[in-house]
Amino acid sequence: MVLVLTACPERLRGHLTRWLMEVSAGVFVGHVTKRVRTLLWARVTELIGSGRALLIYTAPGEQRLAVLTHGHHWEPEDHEGVVLMRRPHEDSPDAPGRPSGWSAASRRRKYGRRVGPK
Repeated sequence: MVLVLTACPERLRGHLTRWLMEVSAGVFVGHVTKRVRTLLWARVTELIGSGRALLIYTAPGEQRLAVLTHGHHWEPEDHEGVVLMRRPHEDSPDAPGRPSGWSAASRRRKYGRRVGPK
């Protein structure tokens, strides 16, 4: 299993190192039983606070993996047995990132305004 945490408390990372190996900051890998994985995920969702968590583990099926998310804008969605990650549309109110519309550079190219000395 692979567990990726973003903006999580240090105590949660310390708790997870009892069961998993932290290969990079917030990225944990390991091979645990289904029961331990379920209990770890419950603990992660309990302690993560305003952070985000992504869990990928082996499962029967075409892709041989399953995905769980907590606090992410991207959500796993099943399409005829294949799990795909759905992200919100850029114009939707719950989508993070930059505001919709043209970038400043694109507006300058389109309308011919120069920036800097002539």
